[in-house]
Amino acid sequence: MPIIVNLDVMMAKRKVRSKDLAQQLGITEANLSILKTGKAKAIRFTTLESLCEALDCQPGDLLEYQE
Repeated sequence: MPIIVNLDVMMAKRKVRSKDLAQQLGITEANLSILKTGKAKAIRFTTLESLCEALDCQPGDLLEYQE
C-alpha cells in the first residue's frame, strides 16, 4: 500500500505511550495499534484531528504517500 503511517515515529518523538494516547483519544489500544501498524483501511477525519491535537503535529507528519 502506498500510504505509510508514521504514527509510531511521531509518538516516539513526543514520548507518548500508546496507552496514554488511546485514553486521550477515547479509542481502544487495539484500534490505536491497528492505526500504528498501517493495517487500518480508513481513518475518520475526527480521529486524525484528535491525533494531530494530541501530538501537536500536522496530518502530513502522520501519513506519507510513496509510489
